[in-house]
Amino acid sequence: MCGIAGIVGGDGSPGKREELARLMVGGLAHRGPDGFAFFAERECAFGFCRLAIIDPEAPATAFANETGTVTSVANAEIYNASELRARLAERGHRLRSQVDTEVLPHLYEEHGVDLVPLLDGMFALAIWDARARRLLLARDRAGVKPLFYWLGDGEIAF
Repeated sequence: MCGIAGIVGGDGSPGKREELARLMVGGLAHRGPDGFAFFAERECAFGFCRLAIIDPEAPATAFANETGTVTSVANAEIYNASELRARLAERGHRLRSQVDTEVLPHLYEEHGVDLVPLLDGMFALAIWDARARRLLLARDRAGVKPLFYWLGDGEIAF
């Protein structure tokens, strides 16, 4: 297991969003004791706790595309990650680890929200597209990985 949490939008300050993301991930620490990562910018903050199963030596991180404009966190096991990784490499993407979820921001670059049907596995994911100022939240079709969210006051927390 892993855990993801985040907050996007609202009137709060970037520091307040990051503080809230850190608190939310703290509540999920039992799901992923092998590392923590955080990502924050003006409109959003994500947090992630990792249970290292695939590529356990890789650091816990929010994965980004080569330009840093698309960032993702996920609680996932992507069964077809090696196939997706090979296709992305053929198209010039540079992935730095063997962690299955590193494919997510690159797939988003190639397919946008249509990346979800390409994923074979169990997942709950969040992808932030800084250029479009867009958040994508998705989970696997069977709902194996939980994804809860709250909407209100111009913000979304998950």
